Amino acid sequence: MSEPSDLSVGLTGTFPCSYLDEQEEQLIMLIDPEVHAPQHYLSLMAIGFRRSGDQVYRPHCPNCNACESLRISPAEFVLSKSQKRLLNKNKHFNVKQSNQIKSNYFQLYERYINKVHRDGVMYPASLDQFESFMACAWGNVQFIEIYDEEKLIAVSVTDQLENATSIGWSAFYCFYDPDYTIHSLGKYAVLQQLKLAKEQNITFLYLGYYIHNCQKMNYKNQFNPHQRFINQQWVTFD
Repeated sequence: MSEPSDLSVGLTGTFPCSYLDEQEEQLIMLIDPEVHAPQHYLSLMAIGFRRSGDQVYRPHCPNCNACESLRISPAEFVLSKSQKRLLNKNKHFNVKQSNQIKSNYFQLYERYINKVHRDGVMYPASLDQFESFMACAWGNVQFIEIYDEEKLIAVSVTDQLENATSIGWSAFYCFYDPDYTIHSLGKYAVLQQLKLAKEQNITFLYLGYYIHNCQKMNYKNQFNPHQRFINQQWVTFD
């Protein structure tokens, strides 16, 4: 069995960074992810990799190292006062977990992208783009749904990663109803992922990359304690 360090990777060209103005982005890409990712994705996540669609990558930017993978131990996570208030505010919502994508997801995703992320690379939303972005032929993808009575208002797309000794979750993407902005559904969805992950003995929930100077990423460091991958090691923050 090969270790992640033995796997073949490639390097993309540079392109404008999606998060920091005036920065150039470059990625290390796993070669043949459909062959290697099912066995090694959890180990790759532990050294800063992540997926987009079927592809597995890690930032390798020429003049910047701002992206820091962030993960939380559900067993050690402690709710803050504001998080407790948010849970109480949204206590009338229902949460369900599914392992199949549903036909009504795209309508919610389309409204979210076209209203919340009009300045992003995924605007305008299309069904083809949605399917290629969400799909993962080699992975075990879970969908954590949030409902207001019978109305679907948010979906957290969550990858389940396994090896011989542990199971991890990766919060791949969350989209929600823009009419529910006052309910902070992005933060609420993470709290629900942590709750379910603790119940299911998940070792870590990975929240993707944290970037200190990117305001849209700053919510991630509000879940404590957490760890960030800095200079090739995990550093704990309380």
